[in-house]
Amino acid sequence: MQRPQEERTSGAAPAAPVEAEQPAAPQHVGTDDVAAPQHVGTDDVAAPQRVGASATFAELLKRVKAEGLLDLNPRYYLGRLALNTALLVAGLVAFFLVGDSWWQIPVAVWMGLCGVQSAYMWHDAGHKAMFRNKRAASAVGYFHANFVNGVSFGWWVNHHNRHHSNPNHLDMDPDIGRRTAIFDIKQYRTRTTVQRFIVRYQSVLFFVLLVLESFKMHKTAVLAISRGDTKRPVLESTLLLLRVAIYLTCVFTVLSPLLAVAFVLVQMASLGVYFGLIFAPNHKGMEVRDGEEESLDWLERQVLTSRNIRPSLVTDFLYGGLNYQVEHHLFPAMPQKNLARARVLTRAYCAERGVPYHEVGFWTSYREVASYLHKVSAPVRSGEVDGLLEQAA
Repeated sequence: MQRPQEERTSGAAPAAPVEAEQPAAPQHVGTDDVAAPQHVGTDDVAAPQRVGASATFAELLKRVKAEGLLDLNPRYYLGRLALNTALLVAGLVAFFLVGDSWWQIPVAVWMGLCGVQSAYMWHDAGHKAMFRNKRAASAVGYFHANFVNGVSFGWWVNHHNRHHSNPNHLDMDPDIGRRTAIFDIKQYRTRTTVQRFIVRYQSVLFFVLLVLESFKMHKTAVLAISRGDTKRPVLESTLLLLRVAIYLTCVFTVLSPLLAVAFVLVQMASLGVYFGLIFAPNHKGMEVRDGEEESLDWLERQVLTSRNIRPSLVTDFLYGGLNYQVEHHLFPAMPQKNLARARVLTRAYCAERGVPYHEVGFWTSYREVASYLHKVSAPVRSGEVDGLLEQAA
């Protein structure tokens, strides 16, 4: 795949999956977990040297540990949890004060945005970046995922672990497999008639359909629990049912039926759009791999598939630190507060070793995603897709 050319400096390193209720991979990648660097020796002069072939994650990890960037910072997360609680409480107070009025629509948008800020808490708890204690991390995760957002925390942990292990791999990354949009033309053959229409215009419809993301997460939670894919189905079901009962009771008691329905739809749509916009730039349009085996070593796998969004105080808050996607994939158990410093070390290391490190501005990130989706679906619009699929068969 051709990599984006917008704004690239030399640098990068590997990632690691989430760890919580059902860990699928270690939080910290130690020296024993690093693929051996591929140096070119005197007997291998004729062989092409890979980009960044001398880079090793162990060396970068040593620099990061030397500055204590992997040390936990519970006080910071207590502050974040307090802030998130304050945001949610402010929304609830506004909801009851405004009452049965169409001014509730801005309140619904606010509550949708609060839901994503809450999602950052279950995300970091799942990675053990918040607390190493499994019970504490799970408590935060189940509360913010199941009760606040209606998402299955047990399903998400397993799903997210697999994504971290093989990001942007067509067969191994579930974040690619569960989308209607295609990231390689070979995925087109599995799409239904309606999905093929969406693929034809996916550079636009991918973003439009984000309004349904929250609905899809609710549906996935119910299906995962009913299939027995979660470790604690009773706890998860209880939290989901309790959430629905409290939420719908408040909405349909305070608001008229029509306004209540509008409030629910707007709140879920705003949450879905915000949630989707936060995660779309992380990997879409970056290196894609295929096949039964990984073609990249651990460091390259994480860096070449991740895109950073240039940081600022506003960006860091809106993205919950996930704009440091390269560093997050390299050090998933690193507290959010330390990612900015890790970025400086990682960029410097990548520049030394010749590993491509991709970071762009806010708008450029979405333009790259849309351009990539448009390019992948071009054969569908031109009528060449059948021929390409036959060649690939």
